[in-house]
Amino acid sequence: MGPVDAPLSDNALAVLRKRYLVKDGDGRVVETPGEMFDRVARHVAGAEARWGATPAEVEALAARFAARMRALELLPNSPTLMNAGRPLGQLAACFVVPVADTTGAIFEAVRWAAEIQKTGGGTGFSFSRLRPAGDEVASTGGLAAGPVAFMQVFDVATEAIKQGGTRRGANMGILRVDHPDILEFVALKLDPARMRNFNLSVAITDAFMAAVRAGADYGLVNPRTGQVVRRLDARTVFDGIAAAAWAVGDPGLVFLDRVNATQPTPGLGAIEATNPCGEQPLLPFESCTLGSLDLSRFVARRGVDGVGVAWDRLRDAIVDGVRFLDDVIEVNRYPLPAIEHATRATRKLGLGVMGFADLLIALGIPYDSAPALALAERLAAFLDEHAQAASVELARTRGPFPAWDGSRWQRAGHAPLRNATTTTVAPTGTISIIAGCSSGIEPVYALAYERRVLDGAVLPETSTAFREVAQRRGFWSDALAARLAAHGGCRGLAEVPADVQAVFATAHDVAVDVHVRMQAAFQRHVHAAVSKTINLPRAATRDDVARAYLLADELGCKGITVYRDGSRDAQVLSIAADGAGGGGVAATKAATEATACPECGRALVVHSRCRVCVHCGWSACS
Repeated sequence: MGPVDAPLSDNALAVLRKRYLVKDGDGRVVETPGEMFDRVARHVAGAEARWGATPAEVEALAARFAARMRALELLPNSPTLMNAGRPLGQLAACFVVPVADTTGAIFEAVRWAAEIQKTGGGTGFSFSRLRPAGDEVASTGGLAAGPVAFMQVFDVATEAIKQGGTRRGANMGILRVDHPDILEFVALKLDPARMRNFNLSVAITDAFMAAVRAGADYGLVNPRTGQVVRRLDARTVFDGIAAAAWAVGDPGLVFLDRVNATQPTPGLGAIEATNPCGEQPLLPFESCTLGSLDLSRFVARRGVDGVGVAWDRLRDAIVDGVRFLDDVIEVNRYPLPAIEHATRATRKLGLGVMGFADLLIALGIPYDSAPALALAERLAAFLDEHAQAASVELARTRGPFPAWDGSRWQRAGHAPLRNATTTTVAPTGTISIIAGCSSGIEPVYALAYERRVLDGAVLPETSTAFREVAQRRGFWSDALAARLAAHGGCRGLAEVPADVQAVFATAHDVAVDVHVRMQAAFQRHVHAAVSKTINLPRAATRDDVARAYLLADELGCKGITVYRDGSRDAQVLSIAADGAGGGGVAATKAATEATACPECGRALVVHSRCRVCVHCGWSACS
């Protein structure tokens, strides 16, 4: 295990004080970060007593869990850090709420979502079962409003709820590509005033993609009758989705048939929706607790100058992560009985990684290189292998997940598993700030940027790793710092050696196809899905978006999200140069001011569709 009490950055401390640490009745922080980790570890490890662990064994395991968190090697999702050992007690981040085709059921789903969101959870919905706008309503003789109209009710409800006083509501809205109202859904967020609390994704079918490639039309199906009511040219619809995503970053795609072809418990029903960032496809009422390993903490020295991955330490951390998350399921206080029932039936876990870009930098491997893709594949396979082995071991003493019989695992002759899924890749927006690492499997967004502070001053910030390399090799200077702040990255800067330029790739240095191939490399070994933003430069075209979609489908991704630089009012960071951000200092400053954190006024960063303030922890996943 790594060093205990790894240093926390100023940003991490600010986020923890604002959002996570216990406060007294006057709002004063009365808990240290170490005490927070101890609180979480003790509460979660308490589950072990249910399987016969002695008090001494529970205490020893709690110490091990706490040491993992204190070393910033393993962090659970935000609700666990916030709520474990406290009265609220709701520890899961991801939920899917079903929406049936009656007015009563729709408003019941709004109520369920409110109950979830006020505890810190994010909610996903499929609106595909709702009859289209203008369809008949037999009970009244009137006409149906359609899914888009009802979605806005969910959006308004979320606006009124601030999750547990710590997180802003986050939603995913999904509509099948063969729903009659699909064109209205695709265009929904072209109006920036609409659906501000939602990410949107189109549920793509295999038949639709086949029609796109064949240049054929396809049928739109009324979900009330099951009848085809209209036909559209598939390529025209596909291009329309790409054009909307080019313009505003929404909608994304979820390859729904692929999700269901690999989901572990088809006997329990079909998956229709995901959590807000798309990495966790879930059955109706299921929830999932996530945790992420910071890969940058698992670098091993080899010889005098060599470095590599500390595979043995990483394996041990994976085992602890699976056990921790399974214990979370046991001690969680669920917001609805139906959610507890569905979650305990499958006991899905989402153990993933963050700090991947930092690991590559430590190893001297460019993100956009064949060795990086090979390492991604090896890491994902390693995570899958040892997470499964840990789940098998837990099943020997605790029993397999209750829906084991008839599951794909059981039918394939796999050893019994405690958990229907064990792996995912989440965006890790806020917990990566706490860990001080790059988010998820994303490349570093920028090596330098400007951060706004409350008094209106603008402070430059530079990558610590880059500064250390530049100082060690003798090319650091104030002039270089200024050029980095203007440019964002180091590629193309004459004073930076070529090998350093290669290793310190930023998001817009990486070609679109490499972004997609990196996502696919992890997806091949991940049980759930992978949340990743496919970053495009400002000059990217609609055809570039369409090509990314086609490649994602070809390579087996379960979903895809694109973000073209400058396509929203929300510019992710204050980078000034035409080559990086496009538009120069004035345009970037204006964009930053337009999307400053509503609570502390500082710049927001985008992590896989989640806007996050790295100072106070405010976030909105849309």
